[in-house]
Amino acid sequence: MSVSLRQLQVFVAVAQEKTITAASSLLYLSKPAVSMAITELENQLGHKLFERVNNRLILNEQGRRLLPLADELLTRTDEISKVLDSNEALTGHLRIGASDTIGNQLVPFLLRDFRAESRHADQALVISNSQSIIDRILAFELDIGLIEGQGENKHYLENEDLEIEPWLSDEMCIVCAVDHSLAGQEKITLLDLENHHWLLRETGSGTREHFLSRLAPRLENWSVAFELRTTEAIINCAAAGLGLAYLSTLAARHAVANKRLHKLTLPLDLRRQYWLVHHKSKYHSPLFERFLSFAAKWQIRD
Repeated sequence: MSVSLRQLQVFVAVAQEKTITAASSLLYLSKPAVSMAITELENQLGHKLFERVNNRLILNEQGRRLLPLADELLTRTDEISKVLDSNEALTGHLRIGASDTIGNQLVPFLLRDFRAESRHADQALVISNSQSIIDRILAFELDIGLIEGQGENKHYLENEDLEIEPWLSDEMCIVCAVDHSLAGQEKITLLDLENHHWLLRETGSGTREHFLSRLAPRLENWSVAFELRTTEAIINCAAAGLGLAYLSTLAARHAVANKRLHKLTLPLDLRRQYWLVHHKSKYHSPLFERFLSFAAKWQIRD
């Protein structure tokens, strides 16, 4: 039996994209070539690797067992191809995923400092909601995730295939337009927040999960004005007076400082934990280990 790297590349692409058409586009191969590579790999291994479900190819038990090994082999191959062409101590490509607040407010500075310390500059950054980042880590599409998650409600973190470590923490805040009726009040109570419209992130967002677990249960009457996919959209809608917003203090700080938004003072503990996440079966290359260690000790500088 002789399994080729090309077969493993095709296998990983199909596992991630879930269709022959999408995988062929990703690899710049014809659909027949992708289908043949999968068929040859399954014949050589003596096992089917996928189940067809609603015109999608979903990994079966054998495929799920093979995926982390294939990912490791391809990662090691990438290291071999680069190590002789580089004078740097670290080689390889690192795929980082981050939730919206972390990806926009923290990771650019984390990467700046990591590059300065390690002299490694081959990283990719994907910003999405926490659930999406988790899904992509489980599919070996990302190496490391930096996400939000409410302690009592972090259901998307409760997966036995994930390695999860506490990272930094942040505090949430409630903001409104500067001419909103609540902006003129020096102190705000929970009663003042009743019967207001709220601007929320989409399902799967850590910010939304935190609102639903920490603040919403304390309110009897509230409604969603808009459900938006980016923090910037929420800031703009709040500044336009379209509702109250529940945001990270980090994300809201510039809009508050520039008087686009008013931050309400509320006697509540709205702190939340950030998490560093990766797949338990992920191959720990020197680059992977270096970044994990660096991120674990890193602190943002003002």
